[in-house]
Parts: sequence; structure tokens; C-alpha cells
Amino acid sequence: MTFGSRTEPGRGDTTGGGLHDFVTGVRRLVTPALPKRWRPDTAVVPVVRINGVIGVASPLRPGVTLAGLARALDRAFAMRGAKAVALAINSPGGAAAQSHLIFRRIRQLAEEKNLPVIAAVEDVGASGGYMIACAADEIVADPASIVGSIGVIGATFGLDKAIEKLGIERRVYTAGENKSSLDPFLPEKPEDVARIKAIQTEIHTLFIALVKARRGDRLAGPEKTLFSGEYWTASTALGHGIVDRLGDLRSYLRERFGKDVLTPVVSPERGFLARRLMGTSQGGLAGATGFGGAHSLAEDAIAALEARAVWARYGL
Repeated sequence: MTFGSRTEPGRGDTTGGGLHDFVTGVRRLVTPALPKRWRPDTAVVPVVRINGVIGVASPLRPGVTLAGLARALDRAFAMRGAKAVALAINSPGGAAAQSHLIFRRIRQLAEEKNLPVIAAVEDVGASGGYMIACAADEIVADPASIVGSIGVIGATFGLDKAIEKLGIERRVYTAGENKSSLDPFLPEKPEDVARIKAIQTEIHTLFIALVKARRGDRLAGPEKTLFSGEYWTASTALGHGIVDRLGDLRSYLRERFGKDVLTPVVSPERGFLARRLMGTSQGGLAGATGFGGAHSLAEDAIAALEARAVWARYGL
């Protein structure tokens, strides 16, 4: 006695291969009618946009931060059917810690989900922007993109002589002898400069180690050039191993995953405060409602000037 189905002569196996053939046939008929995203043979590569100066700027002009990107990154790496995750980067850099935090989160998610990461640099991917690009397994850039700037910079002003001419007396009260270090209204002290340069060297060392670990044998040329803080067009950077290929994200993804590849953009969410401020200012009511007003506008103007200065460093 046997349990299960029988195969009678001429009828085939109705519970094994026959059922499989039936399901396959139905799938062939149904698949063309499905939206592309639901088709089993369609590749999906979510794209996360990373655009702007890195770090907190102001309520109206928030910079690129981990807090602002975290949900978008989580959604991209969790997207059903994703074959890879792409980063569309357009950033001149900014805060070192935020750059490193974003880099680390991308690598953590990539390893957890076992997904390759592709970075595409648009106008500029320099300094902290390039650090984030190094989270990718491949970096694609337009020939005219600006990349590199593997270094650390800090800038301020010396206004002590100006306020002296104006007859203004600067009074500072601190607990801690180094609390007023690098105060722009006080004369510069050599020990303060040595202290800040030591901090910059420490961050630069971390940056260099990160680039070496991620780019490995692809790097070419003397380290004195690669890690001098110099930046290049992507055409030149390709020879240094700073990027992997020239091109644009759409063309590369179509080449790698097929012409029907889907690239849904996963945008970082703007915070509630920024949305409200933008809404009231666009309606001309920011000052009248008290939800923003002159203080926020002044803060936003300063943030805009600072951001403009960072972009201008790369001729943009």
C-alpha cells in the first residue's frame, strides 16, 4: 500500500511537475499585467538623496545630519526586493562627527541587510561629503564633479584690533583657563592654535584611515597628494582611485541592473518645526504669528552665508 498520488499512464504527474507547470504558466500570463514594481524579475534600487552642508545650521535651513537621514536610510535598506541602495550625494562637507556618524550608519545597514551600496556624486562630494561616499562599495561621478578634499579645516576672524579702534572693551568671565580659547575678540594665543591643530590632526588621521580601509588597493599616487586636502575633478580623481568610474547614476544602474530597474527616491523628512517655519514664512506671517520672526530670519541669513562660504570653497 502506498500513500499519496498515483501517476497514470499518459496523464503526467498532476501533483508534482504538472502543478509546477500550471503555476509557471499562470505567472507568465499575469506578470505582464502587473505594475513594474510587483514583477518578480524587476530590480529595485532605492535612492537616498544627501544634499547640502553637513551639520546643524538653523531651524529654517537644517543641514545634513544623522537624525535627518536615519529614517530615510532605514526605509531604503528595508525596501522589499532591493538589489542595492544608491546614495545621490551633493555635499561640500561640514561637521566631521556628523559625517562619520552617517558613514557608520550606512555601513551598519549594508552589512545587516547584505546589500551593496553605490554612491553617485553630483556637483560635489568633498571633505565630509566624500567621507559619506566612502561608505559605498562603488563611487560614480560626473567628469566635472568635484571630489576629494581629504582634510580638516576650521576658520574664524580676528576682531580684537577692530574693537580696539572702536573703543570697545571686551570682557569675558570664565571658569576654566582655556574656556575662551580662540575667542575672535581677543588676541590670538600660540597655545590655542597648537591645541586646535592637534584636534584637527586627530580627525584627519581618522579620515585617512577610513579612506584607506574603504578604498584599499584602488588608491593610487603618493599619500602626500591624496591626503593633502586637495580636491579634483572626477576625471582626475579617477586616476587617483578616489572614484571608480565616470558617469551618472541612472545610466549606471540601468547598465548594471537592466533598463527596467526601478529607482524610488527616499527623501529625508523635514522636521515639524522647519515645516511650520517654512509654511508661515512663505505666507508672510512669520513675524506676525511669533513663530519665527526677526530672530529666526537673522539666524537663517547667517546660516545661509556660512553654507554659501562652504560651497564657494569649491567654486560653486
